[in-house]
Amino acid sequence: MLKQILFVAATGYLELSVTRVLFFLLPDMQRKLFISMGNNNQTLATDFIFLGFSSLAELQKLLLVVFLLLYLVTLSMNTIIMIIIWVDRSLHTPMYFFLCILSFSETCYTFVIVPKMLVDLIAERKTISFLGCAVQMYFFLFLGCSHSFLLAVMGYDRCVAICHPLHYNSIMTWRVCAQLVVASALSGLLVAQVVTPLVFCLPFQASRKLNHFFCDISPVLRVAFTHTNLSEAIIFTLGISVLTIPLMLILISYLFIVLAILQIPSVPGRHKAFSTCSAHLIVVVVHYGCASFIYLRPNSSYSLDQDALISVTYTILTPLLNPMIYSLRNKDVKVALQKAIRKNILSQKVFQRRG
Repeated sequence: MLKQILFVAATGYLELSVTRVLFFLLPDMQRKLFISMGNNNQTLATDFIFLGFSSLAELQKLLLVVFLLLYLVTLSMNTIIMIIIWVDRSLHTPMYFFLCILSFSETCYTFVIVPKMLVDLIAERKTISFLGCAVQMYFFLFLGCSHSFLLAVMGYDRCVAICHPLHYNSIMTWRVCAQLVVASALSGLLVAQVVTPLVFCLPFQASRKLNHFFCDISPVLRVAFTHTNLSEAIIFTLGISVLTIPLMLILISYLFIVLAILQIPSVPGRHKAFSTCSAHLIVVVVHYGCASFIYLRPNSSYSLDQDALISVTYTILTPLLNPMIYSLRNKDVKVALQKAIRKNILSQKVFQRRG
């Protein structure tokens, strides 16, 4: 009995800590708005209930172990990539600067969703407060949309590198790189600032049961009493824009890349040029494949059980695959990693001899 009480207290403290951290990262105006919307919904139930893995009750402990291991590996690999890029001067280029930002973004993205999901896998009551749900959706939209635009920025970087190699350094200056990253972040911030209040200003049903494992737009809207055509149109338009605009920019970049590669006379030269884009291309296919399957479908084909399963892919597997793809398919990253490992082994041997 005591163990159960301590466990409930520990899991509740973890959830509260994550929510507090995310809440205080919000802009001051957004915090006040979320508190105001929560007060307006006080007449109904105060918590949302997740049903995401309720049909797999017998497998939840196994899922906990698997997802926890994947999460730890994801954090480790993204952290290693960020440290390697930061430490190795040969990787201080725009391409690896964007990769470092991508790894940081994915680390934050998984932190928003996965810890709460892990707690819910072993908790008897899988709930999240109104404020916690709003904060989770806000950062999910912010980081997810920023991620899409950042992939478009990385596609543009590869386009400049292949189509204008002699002018690459003069075009992709550090100032330009910083501006592109800020523009990506502001795009995600704009979507989060608009969509989240539109969703949570609605009156919700008393049960508030979400057939999902985090506060995504579709399952939350399904427990609202009504949502106006205007709010639905704005949310749908922004969702389409967030997916299609970066994707169109990426396709345009790769169109120029293909045309430039076809002008290279030698086959080895073409292969070398394309190999610098292959990792990015794979990440784009995985990211947009999952996102398009969920968000670019007619309402009649929605299946929340299927959505929850696909969501596992882009909340857990994609952040794991991205650093693996870039580290395994990128010669510079592999060389830098091997160099760091050799330095670490050498320093340990020197320390042992001195000891």
